[in-house]
Amino acid sequence: MQEFTDKEILNDGLSTQKATTDKFNTAANECVHEDLRDKILNVLDQEHSIQYEVFSMMHQRGWYQTPAAEEKKVTEAKQKFAQSYK
Repeated sequence: MQEFTDKEILNDGLSTQKATTDKFNTAANECVHEDLRDKILNVLDQEHSIQYEVFSMMHQRGWYQTPAAEEKKVTEAKQKFAQSYK
């Protein structure tokens, strides 16, 4: 019987959460019933919280590396985002 490492288990969990949030997002986008859409959005929010918890566990252990953003790129992104709402 094969045993999985913590890293493999968390990686699988993160992949699952990413797929789950993707599906719930699509369901919310395509839902025509407002009450059902609100419930789906509530579940989506919960799923995003779970996804963040798993991501954080991996990141803290060094299993999910994210490069530091350059200050210039952050500033450019903020300006671009601000322009899209003018």
